[in-house]
Amino acid sequence: MGKKVVVALGGNAILTEDPTAAAQIKALKNTSEKLTKLIEAGYCLIINHGNGPQVGNLLLQQEATDSMSNPAMPIDTAVAMTQGSIGYWLQNTLDQSIREAGLNKPVVTLLTQVVVSEDDPAFQNPTKPIGPFLSKEEADKRAAETGYVYVEDAGRGYRRVVPSPKPISIVEAGTIGTLVDNGVITISAGGGGIPVVKHDTGYEGIEAVIDKDFAAAKLAEIVKADYLVFLTGVDHAYVNFNKSGQKKIESATVEQMKQYVKEGHFAPGSMLPKVQASISFVESVEDGKAYITSLDNVEAIISGGSATVIKK
Repeated sequence: MGKKVVVALGGNAILTEDPTAAAQIKALKNTSEKLTKLIEAGYCLIINHGNGPQVGNLLLQQEATDSMSNPAMPIDTAVAMTQGSIGYWLQNTLDQSIREAGLNKPVVTLLTQVVVSEDDPAFQNPTKPIGPFLSKEEADKRAAETGYVYVEDAGRGYRRVVPSPKPISIVEAGTIGTLVDNGVITISAGGGGIPVVKHDTGYEGIEAVIDKDFAAAKLAEIVKADYLVFLTGVDHAYVNFNKSGQKKIESATVEQMKQYVKEGHFAPGSMLPKVQASISFVESVEDGKAYITSLDNVEAIISGGSATVIKK
């Protein structure tokens, strides 16, 4: 078996400006073609993806049709629904791309539950953006109507924020390990996983959206991945991003990245969780490396090209 690589796909790999199913499938076809290059190079992929825009849009649809006879679904169920729909699209486009490359590799999407703590402070401080970008006027109006919290996100507008507790464990960890060990390309913990809490009688869903970056790090830790790869909108992480003295980070140690975090170089809700998740993975897995780069630059992992590489 080749090296195990957990690939965490950002929103740009799935959703363009057009939120229709057809447009998202088209975006995922391009994504799948890029990922197939890693498979051709002999890597064993475990794929994780975000769902922030999709789950937010789905919740808007649920609210719009909420009634006694057709009640809106809670957030954990909406996460499960988007985990299934995105996984379905990605599984099909990746399977097609693999076959076009002349390979024979099975692909499966696994509905995945991720355990969180009811006492996580995130439940008192919602920070995870979901759904579409709104103007301040639109956000203020919706906040007044619904009581939801909206914040400015990355200079692109205002989005609803929900609790984002840290993942503790993955319920289906054993199954994921078995699939990976048998050469099955596994799409799991999509959207950060379905958030659940553990009780004596089993698991129960809770209203939250887990950050997919931290879920990817937990997934990579569990399968003892060689690499954790975050595919985002830029080729590198930067110090002084969009400021005087901007400089790309090509290779850095965990301690260097911790110092950059301390100095405030990475935006919360954007690059910061990717850096923090990378640090967590590299510290937990012997000889593990984390990469941060763009989907278009994914071949840097194969060719030794430029990307942000974090190691012990």
